[in-house]
Amino acid sequence: MQFIDEALDAYVCDHTSPASDLLNKINRDTHIEVLQPRMLSGHFQGRLLSMLSKMIRPERILEIGTYTGYSALCLAEGLTPTGKIVTMDINEELESRVRNYFCSSQFSEQIDYRIGDASTLITGLNEQWDLVFIDADKQNYLVYYKLVFNQVKKGGYLIADNVLWSGKVIEDDKQDKDTILIRQFNEFIKNDERVECIMLPVRDGLTIVRKR
Repeated sequence: MQFIDEALDAYVCDHTSPASDLLNKINRDTHIEVLQPRMLSGHFQGRLLSMLSKMIRPERILEIGTYTGYSALCLAEGLTPTGKIVTMDINEELESRVRNYFCSSQFSEQIDYRIGDASTLITGLNEQWDLVFIDADKQNYLVYYKLVFNQVKKGGYLIADNVLWSGKVIEDDKQDKDTILIRQFNEFIKNDERVECIMLPVRDGLTIVRKR
């Protein structure tokens, strides 16, 4: 997932606004106490998500894949005063930890945290989204995109994480299921005439999609 020189990466992070104390705590806790800490958005990507959310000023955000709550809190920074973020994850083991983080934040009343299968939860939602962040199981990225697309407002945004998949998307010898499905997702977005998109080589790759 490291695509630029470590010293240059450190310089970039050093010249990016700091995260909150709570986000720093989540970062530390996740790396010490939780499996697969590489799934955390982290400082640089988190500040980018916050900046994008502040630019969009969403009333409604949907996040598919909460993990330890870092990205949800970053996205919540751009919510309107009456806005809400619905964030969902299937991992019950992290629920109490994540709820404690959310309750400790200034956005506690604006976060709707749900545990369950995203495919089922999405179909039960009656919302129109300004911003959707997809960062869950890679095998279902296209499923989630198709399920939620009609719920996204015209001019609304979808952001997909891990679209470079540690660089494996361009390695012909990588033919595992996740890599193949990420490639298919990327090609679908590229050819979807209903949207415009840009892929950013940030961390493990972010694609920003705007619904026409």
